[in-house]
Amino acid sequence: MGDTEELNGAGDKQDSIPSAKKSVRASLLDSGEDFEILDDEDVDDPPPLEDAGGGKEEPAGEELAGKEASAGEAPVDEWMDVLGNGQLQKKVLEAGRGPDSKPQKGQEVTVHLRTKLADGTLIADEPELSFTLGDGDVTQALDLTVQLMEMGEKCLVLTDSKYAYGSMGSVEPAVSPGAELGLEVELLGALEPPDLEMLPPQERNSLAGRKRERGNYYYQRGEYAFAVNSYAIALQITESSSKVDISPQEEQDLLEVKVKCLNNMAAAQLKLEHHDAALRSCVAVLAHQPDNIKALFRKGKVLALQGDYAEAIRILRRALKLEPSNKTIHAELSKLVKKHSEQKGAEQAMYRKMLGNPDGCSDLQPPSSSSWGVSWKWLFGATAVAIGGVALSVVIAARN
Repeated sequence: MGDTEELNGAGDKQDSIPSAKKSVRASLLDSGEDFEILDDEDVDDPPPLEDAGGGKEEPAGEELAGKEASAGEAPVDEWMDVLGNGQLQKKVLEAGRGPDSKPQKGQEVTVHLRTKLADGTLIADEPELSFTLGDGDVTQALDLTVQLMEMGEKCLVLTDSKYAYGSMGSVEPAVSPGAELGLEVELLGALEPPDLEMLPPQERNSLAGRKRERGNYYYQRGEYAFAVNSYAIALQITESSSKVDISPQEEQDLLEVKVKCLNNMAAAQLKLEHHDAALRSCVAVLAHQPDNIKALFRKGKVLALQGDYAEAIRILRRALKLEPSNKTIHAELSKLVKKHSEQKGAEQAMYRKMLGNPDGCSDLQPPSSSSWGVSWKWLFGATAVAIGGVALSVVIAARN
């Protein structure tokens, strides 16, 4: 993952966890799953939030809830069951400025976030955490609940691990696998996202790179649908038109990020078994870089999975020619050659069966030498009979 900035802690003087500065649209927290479904014809939609992973049926964080008297305790019936499954709950501690002040997806929001374990242990305090709402830059629990908050509101969120750091947990902040969390959130502000057309090329490149790194984070956690979503957002940034001057080198830098996103997206789509989408991603890479080894290799794999062994072998041989020492390509090519041979054998057996000769009997084989010998004997005999008949006719005619 890319480097992130450290924010100085406040309040309890706890060490802060990596987050982006306010001037940056996205944070790179070690966070959980994304829930936003991107409307893009070349991107496979992530599953709905409820299908994103496992979780317990009981409400999370009851022990933490009992320790929040100083924050303004409220009756249990004031808790909002955000998803209706008891796994993500929200309670208002201080009201905000009204429903009209709620932030919208795509805006850059800034919050004061305090993260606690179920026993009340504070593990992170971020006074000014900024992220793009709905882009999957932070945990689902935070991304979902902030959309329901009013400006200036303070709330308490209790979340199951499903909407936090899941079964893998997190190194920073230190969260055990399957841990339930409590979040104290204050919504400080919301700004419109920057105009990509007016964004300086270096800032646009940096923003796209952070979104790509977020996709890499999801990929490493095995959350491939959410990785595709982050890569697609990065692609939109790289492909946006620009109304500011851009140098050839800056264009090349943006192209490099775009190619990396497409390559990584193809890898994630392969994991999801979305072969047509993966093939489109590979083709897009090769349109810019015809000799891109990774794109050639993944294109060959996709074609093989679609049953086109001949074309897959051709593509992999081309990749191997570009990088002869690549053992991965060697292994994949050998496997495909064997499968292709087996496929041709199966096709030949099928054709014989269609012709009524399932065992490959001799009527499909060329005649043997003995049969040719018999044929020549018949031919010579017939010729001799014919010549004898002609001679006999001549003799009879002469006598007459």
